[in-house]
Amino acid sequence: MSKQFDVIVIGAGPGGYIAAIRAAQLGMQVACIDEWKNDKGGPAPGGTCTNVGCIPSKALLQSSEYFEHANKHFADHGITAKDVKMDVQKMVGRKDTIVRQSNDGILYLFKKNKVTFFHGRGAFSKTVEGGYEIQVTGASNETLTARQVIIATGSNARALPGAEFDEETILSNDGALALGSVPRTLGVIGSGVIGLEMGSVWRRLGAQVTVLEGLPTFLGAVDEQIAKEAKKAFDKQGLKIELGVKISEVKKGKKGVSVAYANAKGEAVTLEVDKLIVSIGRVPNTIGLNPDAVGLKLDERGAVVVDENCRANLPGVWAVGDVVRGPMLAHKAEEEGVAVAERIAGQHGHVNFNTIPWVIYTSPEIAWVGRTEQQLKADGVKYKAGTFPFMANGRARALGDTTGMVKFLADAETDEILGVHMVGPMVSELIAEAVVAMEFKASSEDIARICHAHPSLSESTKEAALAVDKRTLNF
Repeated sequence: MSKQFDVIVIGAGPGGYIAAIRAAQLGMQVACIDEWKNDKGGPAPGGTCTNVGCIPSKALLQSSEYFEHANKHFADHGITAKDVKMDVQKMVGRKDTIVRQSNDGILYLFKKNKVTFFHGRGAFSKTVEGGYEIQVTGASNETLTARQVIIATGSNARALPGAEFDEETILSNDGALALGSVPRTLGVIGSGVIGLEMGSVWRRLGAQVTVLEGLPTFLGAVDEQIAKEAKKAFDKQGLKIELGVKISEVKKGKKGVSVAYANAKGEAVTLEVDKLIVSIGRVPNTIGLNPDAVGLKLDERGAVVVDENCRANLPGVWAVGDVVRGPMLAHKAEEEGVAVAERIAGQHGHVNFNTIPWVIYTSPEIAWVGRTEQQLKADGVKYKAGTFPFMANGRARALGDTTGMVKFLADAETDEILGVHMVGPMVSELIAEAVVAMEFKASSEDIARICHAHPSLSESTKEAALAVDKRTLNF
């Protein structure tokens, strides 16, 4: 007997569970299907973000940062800390506890909002008069139908050909988050968000970390001035980053992994490491979705083909998050999930791709929104730039972290903010002001005229806005 719903959401990651909740808030009968399991076999909604991505990585970054502060920076504050040690098992256990709390929180939100949750894998079965039949395979097999289906199945880590993940020696983000001890040497292929964050965690705990990047430039998507500042800080910390490499072979041995590659000069090099993290991007996850059963169109990458409103090629079928075009970011998925639920309800959901913030949670943190200086130059846009260094900010000096800067880019004629780029302490929080400003089409003068609390890191945002007009007050 099929169970009838107004909306079925396949996947309970950030895009899926948020879409389900918003649809339920709008008065629809909603089912959400997700197959993630915890270590006891129970449901673990939240997707990659909650289970092996955003949340657990931030937990390890925080723990490792405290450890580095105790070992290297407490003395500056007059604090004597001797024989500081890291219990890796306890650190990982804390991370696991945070993940479970997040899983349980989502299950509570489903109950609160009257979303019916099914623990298992959802797949299209056939088209029926009431819309679509979805088969759930899991702890108990169920058949569901709904006129509207939202696909939010996320993404998987991309493996390097010839170096498949075993999560013991060759690691994806999953394995990198679950190491039971600090490796003596660690290799990272890919200097993107995951590579830099995980490389930073284990470097702080004592591993010798080498990051191999195929591109000739560091963080090519980041504003060039900001990327250079970040690279300088990582070099100083001892994070070894090699650019422009070509990997020729990855070979797993009894004691670790050897990576043969040509460096930027074309010289043959072999890197021997205990563990290897491969972070060369992610691929849309449509495995087992059975799209052929209903004629759902996928592209050559396996992503669901959608229009600008996240509509698939079938009536009543939508897709959001990592499984469609656009940046693979949890908050982008959330916004799309809300927008789709509202569109189904006849409202006008909206996602502005031009004001989606990006953050890399290393130390220093890197955050940005809008266009970079190199993009503006390439597009022939006339602009003004203003920067302000954290070394001139009183709160940053009190924190003992003055690395980096805030940078504003504004239209040369209208002064509208075109991009804001930051590297430094807590910029993951500071970037929100820039997002709000750009969403309201603010000018740099608007930010320059707003009173910011003193002393605060946010004053650097105000001063960078002032710098667009060459009138900083504290530098």
